Amino acid sequence: MAAKHTGARSERSQRTSEWLQPAGEPRSEPPLSRERIVAAAVELLDAHGVDGLTMRRLADGLGSGVMSLYWHVDNKENVFDLALDSVLEYRGPQTAQQAQDWRAEAVHMLEDWRASMLRHPWSASLLPRRALGPNILSRLEVLSKTLSRAGVADADLNVAIWSLWNYVMGATVTRASFDLSDEDRAAAQQRLTSLSERYPTIERSRLLLDNDWDGAFRQGLGFLLDGLSPR
Repeated sequence: MAAKHTGARSERSQRTSEWLQPAGEPRSEPPLSRERIVAAAVELLDAHGVDGLTMRRLADGLGSGVMSLYWHVDNKENVFDLALDSVLEYRGPQTAQQAQDWRAEAVHMLEDWRASMLRHPWSASLLPRRALGPNILSRLEVLSKTLSRAGVADADLNVAIWSLWNYVMGATVTRASFDLSDEDRAAAQQRLTSLSERYPTIERSRLLLDNDWDGAFRQGLGFLLDGLSPR
């Protein structure tokens, strides 16, 4: 038995870089698959966050033993990589206009990126720390081609991409963590009003009452894309 187990581990180690290719088939649990494991991991992360995902809890949710998971994934870090990449899949523009208009395509992809992370808030905290999988790399490739088509020079492309990346990430993290009730925002604005001599501009704009997250994201994205538009 020891020789068989060692051989299985060797086979799995050769497949570490293959994202959704099985790392070996279990002998006794055919229904278990990498796709099932990833789907269960996403559900667990949605319910309990990053700290709530353990291989034991994942196995229990799948009705399997922990060791059975390792026929399909290398370790918990591999599960994080796969779960993150699975929720960032991008299916492309929804209309012919978006496909032909570089700006509409960029807006669609970036809004979809933000929406995907907001549906799975744990993803925003994981993304900066994970290996980039094929879905996020595909998004970056789409963005690069779109900006190039818009006339962004190759020398400026990396700065443009990172600027948009940072904007999406910042907007997502802020929205996910800024969860005040209407009453809390009203109380904060009232306190700001009492300090209006010190903070007149943000009090006048009623900053703390502005709850139009989607509108603010799109308008701010418009400011960035204006700077990238061909002159």
